[in-house]
Amino acid sequence: MEDKGAFRSGFIAIVGRPNVGKSTFLNYVVGEKIAIMSDVPQTTRNKIQGIYTTDQEQIVFIDTPGIHKAHNKLGDYMVQSAMSSLNEVDAVMFMVNADQRRGAGDDFIINRLKQIKDKPIYLVTNKIDLIHPDQVFEVVESYKDALDWKEVFPISATQGNNVNELLNSLKEELPEGPQYYPEDQVTDHPERFIISELIREKVLQLTRQEVPHSVAVLIESMKSDENDLVHIQATIIVDRPTQKGIIIGKGGKMLREIGSRARLDIEHLLGNRVYLELWVKVSEGWRDKQGMLQSYGYRKDDY
Repeated sequence: MEDKGAFRSGFIAIVGRPNVGKSTFLNYVVGEKIAIMSDVPQTTRNKIQGIYTTDQEQIVFIDTPGIHKAHNKLGDYMVQSAMSSLNEVDAVMFMVNADQRRGAGDDFIINRLKQIKDKPIYLVTNKIDLIHPDQVFEVVESYKDALDWKEVFPISATQGNNVNELLNSLKEELPEGPQYYPEDQVTDHPERFIISELIREKVLQLTRQEVPHSVAVLIESMKSDENDLVHIQATIIVDRPTQKGIIIGKGGKMLREIGSRARLDIEHLLGNRVYLELWVKVSEGWRDKQGMLQSYGYRKDDY
């Protein structure tokens, strides 16, 4: 019998400015939707762990909140959560947009990465499907001397270009280790967390700039009946009465659309039919109140 060698496992952090495609990459790699995707910046608020397992190795990816200049306590939480990840991993992926010039936000992160010792750092230029192939070289060249990169990978997380090549290189950095999670597990987050994120995603997608990052979702109850129908009750939290009106919409139309789209994703996640009830609640200034942040799932002990 062929000796396949020792099992390898480890942790890889994905860092970058908001909206560079970290969540898209993670969902592509694990093959399921575990992190919400939106073209609204700062969509990810918690460290999302995605688990990629083969017969030979297990990579636990940590998709961090986008690093940005914080304007409230929620923003502070997101940035501290992202930076703390760098002390816990075997390698770091710094992801940038191939269709955007290197900016001050990228330089801010690069300066933080320079403080990391003895960890390989990969430069990953995502969204190469949005630019001409000749432009890829120019993007890579603008970052080439910024840091001593382990390797540079231009990829498309939506189409999968070069993703397998990146994975193969990351596998070489893994130490020998145990299989931390069962082979069929793709995230360490409980179902309730993912369900709340799927609902929040639909709010962001449908209300766009009208209701930005003042939204949280709280799962009030979740239970199955004798027919395996999952009843979920959730509250959408906003910080202004005008935002409540936008989310509910005329005659409740917007809220019904949010619920309808979220229900389809939740049914796919759970593999069961779902009855979803949504309410909207105003909690003014919740993003700057520590007690509310904790009750909505943003805890200081997470970083």
